[in-house]
Amino acid sequence: MFKYLDNAAEIERAVEALALRQEFQFDIPAAEVVKKIVEDVKEHGDNALVDYTKKFDKPGPGFGVNTLKVTEDEINTAYKKVKQPFKNALNKAIQNITAYHIKQRPDEWFETLPLDVVLGQRVIPLNRVGVYVPGGSAPYASSVLMNTIPAKVAGVKEIVMVSPPQINPHVLVAAAELGITQIYKVGGAQAVAALAYGTKTVPRVDKIVGPGNIYVTLAKKMVYGVVGIDGLAGPSNVLIIADDDADAEFVAADLLSQVEHDPTSFAILVTDSKKIADKTKQEIEKQKKKLSRREIIEQAEIIILLVDKMGEAIDICNRIAPEHLELMVGSPQRKLEKIKNAGAVFLGPHSPVPLGDYMAGPNHVLPTGGTARFASPLGVYDFVKTQSIVGYTKPALKNAWKDIKLLAEMEGLDAHARAIDIRFS
Repeated sequence: MFKYLDNAAEIERAVEALALRQEFQFDIPAAEVVKKIVEDVKEHGDNALVDYTKKFDKPGPGFGVNTLKVTEDEINTAYKKVKQPFKNALNKAIQNITAYHIKQRPDEWFETLPLDVVLGQRVIPLNRVGVYVPGGSAPYASSVLMNTIPAKVAGVKEIVMVSPPQINPHVLVAAAELGITQIYKVGGAQAVAALAYGTKTVPRVDKIVGPGNIYVTLAKKMVYGVVGIDGLAGPSNVLIIADDDADAEFVAADLLSQVEHDPTSFAILVTDSKKIADKTKQEIEKQKKKLSRREIIEQAEIIILLVDKMGEAIDICNRIAPEHLELMVGSPQRKLEKIKNAGAVFLGPHSPVPLGDYMAGPNHVLPTGGTARFASPLGVYDFVKTQSIVGYTKPALKNAWKDIKLLAEMEGLDAHARAIDIRFS
């Protein structure tokens, strides 16, 4: 689906619709299906996993409880099917992503105040994390890297990976290169339930990360509270702000690269240049004819918004809060400080989104559904928890005694006040 809008009223309606459309929609029929799956897995464990995998996926002959876990032989076979150039590129990506995430490690701190008051913060890695890797039409080896590396940098001891069968060899090699030894051939809502509640074969985890379809997303929403989750993934999207000096060929290619993900994906160009708007439209029609996933692209939405001023483009971006933002403008750094809502920002004509998807280093698991208004990319901070540390001496507590008592009594919590009083009675 393609739209070209240059009327202010139409643009306003489109932006409002995009902002609302991004909100997570609770699909009631799908939710009922997911609820049953989650309850079945919780009650029947491995047997339910096998039954649902046979129903929804293609696990191959002989699939059963004893074949849920990927074996060392299967990993070795995967390595034989993968070519060396892929392994080389994979390891370059691992190095870059690791180096970036090392800089995100939060610090512990302690301080001693007068009267020997000790305050501090401990940083503790989660013990066990579940990584969901989608199956479907593409082998998401990059998803393995982006969801696993920050967990490893954070110090997570145990990583459990799930993915629908048959798991692509490139995905298995990516997991093996990162040292993941617990890989299970199960996907969908049933995999999320297994990670949340545990089965005899699949261990229970503390947090589940990784994108998936509506069933996976709904299952994550349902089990949140039993385990932590990274967020609720909505349609993948990109917004490009371009001025008169942008290259329309680049702009079109970047718009198309985003909407090949899924029919629900969308891509938006906002420009104050009619020349760029018109040339980009022509380039989209020209380039998409050559693409292998054209059928998916045709179902997705590409929108060109022609505005009067660059300030309007920035306002539209902040309202939509895109997952990805490309600034194809002169001196993009000068525009950056005005961008408040975007998951990841790509500066200039030679920083396309696929650079961030695979190789640059920052995480490609980004806030979707307009949640860039309040959420951040996946990072090391998602795999640690903090503890507050308080240590007072008797003189320090006595110094605060009357103030604590006053506040507690004001709230009507006399037992709180007495817990202080008793130490000095």
